[in-house]
Amino acid sequence: MAKHDIPGIVIGRLPIYLRAIHRMAQEGQRVTSSQELGKRLGVSAAQIRKDLSQFGEFGKQGTGYNIKYLSQQLRRILNLDVVWGMAIVGAGDVGSALAHYQGFRDRGFEATMIFDNDPEKVGERIGALIVQDLANLGEAIHEGKIKVAMVATPADHAQEVTDQLVEAGIKAILNYAPIQITVPEGVRVEYIDPATHLQKMSYYLK
Repeated sequence: MAKHDIPGIVIGRLPIYLRAIHRMAQEGQRVTSSQELGKRLGVSAAQIRKDLSQFGEFGKQGTGYNIKYLSQQLRRILNLDVVWGMAIVGAGDVGSALAHYQGFRDRGFEATMIFDNDPEKVGERIGALIVQDLANLGEAIHEGKIKVAMVATPADHAQEVTDQLVEAGIKAILNYAPIQITVPEGVRVEYIDPATHLQKMSYYLK
């Protein structure tokens, strides 16, 4: 099946499966099953088997999945057999936290540059990164061959920054700004807005 034919909801579950089997590997486990994965994740075993079957056969009935092999195959499917450099735009509280976060590299990503338009922040060290002037964003991303960016700007600057990122060649954007952004076909956007998720949960509160 061609990549564009795989439902996005299926792709969205693959990193969750990968995270679970990575945890199993850390615990010293070598083999798992769709039933065990399903129990850990709250997903039916049938759904897991159906999802994985869209990419090939990774296990045998009665013997389950070899964790090391399944991890390798999921990383290949998700294009995580390389470490993707990332640009962070916005050196405020969220951007600074992202720059300090050490958990990206183990999962296939590494923040390699951070930008801001505040003269007082430009030149500041945040973790291992030096804040660069937003005016140099296009040139730096082009030279670094960066394809992934995280937008952590105020909402009223997010679209303008997104346009600059797309023009510089960015193909995947993780947006922390509390606003929907518009991108051309061929550029993927995912949204992280904690307040929206809190509001969703508050519906169920008494």
